[in-house]
Amino acid sequence: MQALRLARPRLPLRSGSRTLAAAASSAHAAAPTASSSAAPVVPLSNVEAMWERLSANEQLAIHQQLEELQKKDWKSLSVDEKKAAYYVAFGPHGPRAPANPPGTVPKIIGGVAAALAAATALYVVIRANGPAPPKTITKEWEEASNERAAEQKMNPIHGLTSEGYSGPGFVTQK
Repeated sequence: MQALRLARPRLPLRSGSRTLAAAASSAHAAAPTASSSAAPVVPLSNVEAMWERLSANEQLAIHQQLEELQKKDWKSLSVDEKKAAYYVAFGPHGPRAPANPPGTVPKIIGGVAAALAAATALYVVIRANGPAPPKTITKEWEEASNERAAEQKMNPIHGLTSEGYSGPGFVTQK
């Protein structure tokens, strides 16, 4: 499973075939000891609770064990093994740590409240220092607009001068 592969320690690049042969023989010699230590240090049923406290070597050992288990048929794996494999692949650790650490929500709420307060204050200041409303939005002006529309017979099919019209016309003020 590619999703569960951890970065493996790599051998340093050295010049010369002798160092490469020595490194290859030491890698082959180390492989059987790594597989013999593949026995879990922590039971797989408790990986979620213990993951943060495990050393990097123990985490690597558990990861390798889970990698070997996943090569089998998934129907034969126990529920604990499946949970452990999922946790190691997608758990809230390493690069998959939570995006919002604890204490972020109150900061967001405070920031939004401050922005709303600033916007409200700006609105009040602009309204207090702004010009008076235009005379065309008074109720008297709107009633005069209705009379003018009737004089000109504006929109005789559906509008103010149509038969049986009972709407307010241009009046929007109460």
